[in-house]
Amino acid sequence: MKTILVIEDEAQTRDIFSRCLEFEGFRAIAAESGSTGIQLAQTHLPDLIVCDIMMPDLDGYAVLSALRQEAVTAAIPVIFLTAKVTMADLRQGMALGADDYLTKPCTVEQFLAAIATRLTRQETLKHWYSRSTKSNSIKTAPLFPDCPKLETVFQFIEAHYAESLTLKDVAQAVGYSPAYLTSLMQTLTGRTVKQWITERRMVEARSLLRHSAQSVSQIAEAVGYSDVCYFIRQFRQVHGESPQAWRKAPEKVIGAAAS
Repeated sequence: MKTILVIEDEAQTRDIFSRCLEFEGFRAIAAESGSTGIQLAQTHLPDLIVCDIMMPDLDGYAVLSALRQEAVTAAIPVIFLTAKVTMADLRQGMALGADDYLTKPCTVEQFLAAIATRLTRQETLKHWYSRSTKSNSIKTAPLFPDCPKLETVFQFIEAHYAESLTLKDVAQAVGYSPAYLTSLMQTLTGRTVKQWITERRMVEARSLLRHSAQSVSQIAEAVGYSDVCYFIRQFRQVHGESPQAWRKAPEKVIGAAAS
């Protein structure tokens, strides 16, 4: 049974959420203040925390900051509840490690769906780590930065870059909304998801151009491009020359230059 901690100073909202969670088979723990929520999180180590931002003693940001500073609670997913989400709110929450936002008022269905998405992402993360450890079948390419909050994103790109892959596909796989993932990726890496997909494809394309006899058309298909003309245009945009010209040129050191 999964344990969910709800930190909410408004009694009616707190009670409704708690009852809904229990009805759905969760173990629900409720806290009426930020300080109490921190104590309950450290005692019960819930699988997920839903926390209001605006609270009288400690606001949600202070709660999240405290949780992230303790080893036992640092990895617990946190969903913020807020009446208004601005870009400044998103960036502040992302900097502290928030996993998602729910705008109040929200329906019970939206509340439960957000929790289900977070828990699914946690299970996916564990599954990927298990596969990587046991079979070494999923590896993060050296070009990706060491960024724990985006590790599952980069692992998914690494595993699927040779397929038709979009921002929506990646966001759905890791449990983020496309808008949130875009902001998170831009904030933490200065690039977009599309740029990282492109760069990973270019790494493989360069390797195949240099070390295989495959045609440009075959290489384009091998790295995820169904349209060879688009592949050539993108390769030229990144490298300043066509794949054919790059293949014939002396070997060179390439830095990350995603487009």
